[in-house]
Amino acid sequence: MKLFLDSADTDAIISRHKTGLIDGVTTNPTLIFKSGKHPQSVYWDLIKAGIKDVSMEVVGDNEEDLFARAMGHVKTYGEHATIKVPCSVDGLNVCKRLSTVDVRVNVTLIFSPAQAILASLAGATYISPFIGRMDDNSLDGMKLINDISNLFQKQFLSTKILAASIRDPQSVGTAFALGADICTVPVGVFDKMYQHVLTDKGIEQFNKDAGE
Repeated sequence: MKLFLDSADTDAIISRHKTGLIDGVTTNPTLIFKSGKHPQSVYWDLIKAGIKDVSMEVVGDNEEDLFARAMGHVKTYGEHATIKVPCSVDGLNVCKRLSTVDVRVNVTLIFSPAQAILASLAGATYISPFIGRMDDNSLDGMKLINDISNLFQKQFLSTKILAASIRDPQSVGTAFALGADICTVPVGVFDKMYQHVLTDKGIEQFNKDAGE
C-alpha cells in the first residue's frame, strides 16, 4: 500500500514528501502547464528532493515519437523516471518496448478490465484506472478497481493498480479496500486525510482536560 501525489506543484510536493508518507509522484502535461514551470524543472526539483518514482507522461503523434521521448526521459532522469503512456495501440507498443529494457511504465487512462489486461500483457509496471472521471460519466470507478484486482489476483499478474482521479479521502480508503496497490491523490486530498471532526473534538477535549 503506497501513496503518490498527483501534482506538479513542487513546493507542495516536497513539503509533504518530508512526512515520509509519500512514495512517488504522478504528473501530466496539464498539471505541469498549470504549474507555470518547464517540465525539466519540475522533474529535477522532485528528484533532487529525494523522490525516487516520478511518472513522466510522453505525448506524440505516433509510436516512434512516444518511444523517442520516453527514452530521452530515461537517459536524462535514469531510474527515477516512470514513463507514462496512454492505453492506446501506440502507447502499449511503447510500453512493450520499454518493458523489455527494464523501464518502469505507467499505462494511464484505463477505463475497462480489457484495457487493464492489454496493459499488463504489454509489461506495464502500473495501470492507472481513472476513478473520478468514470464517476463523472455515470460509471462505477470503484467497481472497476475491484474487477481489475480480482482479475490480476486470479491470473497472478504482477502489474500494480494505481488508482487515479481521486477526489476525496473516502475514495482512498475504498480504493485500497477493493484492491488498489497505490493511490495517487492531489495535495488537497492528502491534507484532508489527516482530518476528522471527531479527532478535532478529541484533541480539544484532551487539551482542555490537561490544562493546556
